[in-house]
Amino acid sequence: MKKTALLLLSFLMISCYEQERKCADFKTGKFEFSQEIDGKKHTSVFTRTADLQIETYNGKTDTASVRWVNDCEFVLQKLHPKNMQEKKAISMKILFTQNNTYTFEYAFVGDAKKQRGTVTKIE
Repeated sequence: MKKTALLLLSFLMISCYEQERKCADFKTGKFEFSQEIDGKKHTSVFTRTADLQIETYNGKTDTASVRWVNDCEFVLQKLHPKNMQEKKAISMKILFTQNNTYTFEYAFVGDAKKQRGTVTKIE
């Protein structure tokens, strides 16, 4: 009986735990995103205002519109797409925040395959 009560109490404590989501802190500012592709680290830097995101990656700058769905979700749409792939909007969802970073998941709008990443706010 004691083991069951302890197990139930442990389950309740774990299920009540919710990770921090201070998404409003990350709506605007200057950010850095790094990812590893084929064993090589790639880093992009971007600045986000209330309705624009300007990103620099490999010496190239690109601009996208930002449309906030709620405090923790937004949609990016490139303003000057060069091909059909770039015309697709990207859905972004902030999963949790910690200090000056946030972890997010993203996918093309309508695509079920989601990926994750972590962004650091640098200004």
